[in-house]
Amino acid sequence: MSVLTSEAVVLRTWPVHEADLIVSFFTRDYGRLRGVAKAALKSRKRFGGALEPMTLARAWFAERPRQELVRLDQLEIMRSPLSAPVDHTRMTVLSFYAEVLDEILPERDPQDAVFRLLVSVLEQTAALESEVKQPWMALTYFSLWMTRLMGLLPDTGHCMVCGEALHAAEISFSTYTDGLFCGLHANGSASGLSADSWQLAQRMLRAPASAFACESWPRKRGQDLRRFTLQTLERHLERKLKSAEALARLGG
Repeated sequence: MSVLTSEAVVLRTWPVHEADLIVSFFTRDYGRLRGVAKAALKSRKRFGGALEPMTLARAWFAERPRQELVRLDQLEIMRSPLSAPVDHTRMTVLSFYAEVLDEILPERDPQDAVFRLLVSVLEQTAALESEVKQPWMALTYFSLWMTRLMGLLPDTGHCMVCGEALHAAEISFSTYTDGLFCGLHANGSASGLSADSWQLAQRMLRAPASAFACESWPRKRGQDLRRFTLQTLERHLERKLKSAEALARLGG
């Protein structure tokens, strides 16, 4: 039984037995895995604080014959969300990243583009010393790009019904239907997508997250774009995300 290694981000943990943990973690090279970390609650040498959700680490693990769970042997921290003070809003955003990835990614399917996206938004979410006062930009960028990378993002340039080019002043989306709609085909359940948010989506799909770090990001900016992408993700998952409900209570 050979030991494998990869960069990984911890998503969730569950206690099992007295000191063991089941760990869901997303690796760059092997995709999302679940493993047993033996005596994790006792062994500071092998795990330390590396089992906190959204910790970027180097993971060592082994496939176990005829077992769905791998054996997680060690995590070596590369970047921890707890290396600096974390406020309630940031912690809720980190929980959203973890829940989306744990729910939407298939097991043992490498997703390098998603891994790179996650690393970039984690860096921006933790940018306490920069002009990123709150993590709304990183949250918006993550939600939009996860929708795209999972193949769920519709054509953002044309109406879902008539195929005509959209104009920034009259764009809407529905809770129950995929796609964006022109003013003529907006239905009774439609919510408006502001011109700023629509143009922001076009920019974000062409540039890295770091390109937006120095812009002003009040809570309201991109709020309707986040709602549009969240509804798309939840329709695909066929359930509500608990972390999204927590974000909504914060006005996100």
